[in-house]
Amino acid sequence: MATVETTYLGDLRTEAIHLQSQSRLITDAPVDNQGKGEAFSPTDLLAASLTSCMLTIMGIAAKNHGIALGKIEASTTKIMQANPRKVAEIQIVLNFSADASFSVHDRRILQQAAETCPVYLSLHPDIVKNLTFNWPS
Repeated sequence: MATVETTYLGDLRTEAIHLQSQSRLITDAPVDNQGKGEAFSPTDLLAASLTSCMLTIMGIAAKNHGIALGKIEASTTKIMQANPRKVAEIQIVLNFSADASFSVHDRRILQQAAETCPVYLSLHPDIVKNLTFNWPS
């Protein structure tokens, strides 16, 4: 059974429907590739998917190890390569809540969780994954 059904709407735009939840997602080609840039591009979703996956798996690891994770804000930057056109690098900065506290052991668990999430492991090894963990002081 399919997970997502996607329709090309024309004008370099698609609509994807997550079948279980009926959530809808629009993609648009980016401005630098003949699009309008009015929605996530497919490669934006790739980068966002990595960040979301990392945060989710870190949340599971925190729950399983009794770590109070708190709020994390992440900033994701996708860097494209021109020829052939593809994602060359994804930079993710993870900012942990200033009032959180993590031991060295907790930090290792969380970082390993992030670096072994399914999306991270599924990306081609040529894609540079540059992660910055800004732990609270």
